[in-house]
Amino acid sequence: MTDVTSAPRAPEDERSALIEGPVPKHAQLRSILLAQIESTWAPHSAIPSERDLMAEYGVSRATVREAIRQLVEDGRLYKVHGKGTFVAGERIEAALHLASFTDDMRRRGLVAATIVRGVSLVEAPFEARAALGLGAGARVWDLERLRLAGGVPMALERGFYPEALVPDLGAHDLTRSLYTTLASAYRLQIDHAEQTVWAEPADKALGEVLGVAVGAPLMVFRRTSTAGSRPVEYVTSWYRGDRYQIHMSLEGSS
Repeated sequence: MTDVTSAPRAPEDERSALIEGPVPKHAQLRSILLAQIESTWAPHSAIPSERDLMAEYGVSRATVREAIRQLVEDGRLYKVHGKGTFVAGERIEAALHLASFTDDMRRRGLVAATIVRGVSLVEAPFEARAALGLGAGARVWDLERLRLAGGVPMALERGFYPEALVPDLGAHDLTRSLYTTLASAYRLQIDHAEQTVWAEPADKALGEVLGVAVGAPLMVFRRTSTAGSRPVEYVTSWYRGDRYQIHMSLEGSS
């Protein structure tokens, strides 16, 4: 759960009205707020409200909003719909490899948590049928989960799993590592995946679930995973761009 403790106010000697001059007031305020982010405010603490910042620095609401907008765009702050603006933590860096979210976060010393937002048995959508090699009318488990790291929303994922391979998947504890469940309950050890990655802005629904503003950058992963030669999983994951980054090792061709 996001820590909504307010960030401490700036020391008295750092609080003053901004001055007229060649540097726009929103740029001056951005520098002041950035200094607080880097020296005083704790990650995921709430910054002062727009009204408080207007009074504290003698500026207009438009000036405050522009300074905050730039810091959100830079990934130093993030907005939570209906709650306010918060200090962003460091991005979690992940190498591209085949592992469950739970194991990935554990290796980074973070406590992973999962909220199951829905699980149901449905007729497979066309894209899922094509990815999983299923015929018309085949049924799949439609599983949607919110993934958290250190109590903060990290990603929303929606996956499809063939009923024929995992007939009672919905009866399992799906807040735990799904790959561990597939291996232990169904002898389906995920050993290969094809994945595509792109970026897109958060819409209203995704923003509310992930705790980001509409238009915030998201990293989207679409993966088809197999166990042996059997397609087992067709999943799309939306990761917060302010909380996640990818590391890749590249080698030159000979």
